[in-house]
Amino acid sequence: MLGVPCILLRTTGRKSGEPRCNALVYAKDGDSFVLVASNGGSERAPGWLFNVKADAACVVQLKTVKSPAIARVVESGTEDYARLWELVNANNRDRYKGYQTKTSRPIPLVVVTPDNT
Repeated sequence: MLGVPCILLRTTGRKSGEPRCNALVYAKDGDSFVLVASNGGSERAPGWLFNVKADAACVVQLKTVKSPAIARVVESGTEDYARLWELVNANNRDRYKGYQTKTSRPIPLVVVTPDNT
């Protein structure tokens, strides 16, 4: 997708309880995937962010491999945010910096760690 690495994030709709699936650009940080809740720079965060805030249990799919995972939201200003932001922004050809200029809301990151136990 667009020449950048993508994964599928499978969540449960916080209101509907229905399964949801989103294709998202990611960067690797150790065993975890770093995702950006940019919604293209919209003032409204993407629905999948609200889903992982309501229920951190999710599934990530890289190519044909699905793994249960836990999502952790990383807000702007927290200790790891700047390092993770640079990592995923570089992986997406600096698009996220452009998205941040379109919105006044601080764009959160989501770190998704597969549960390989």
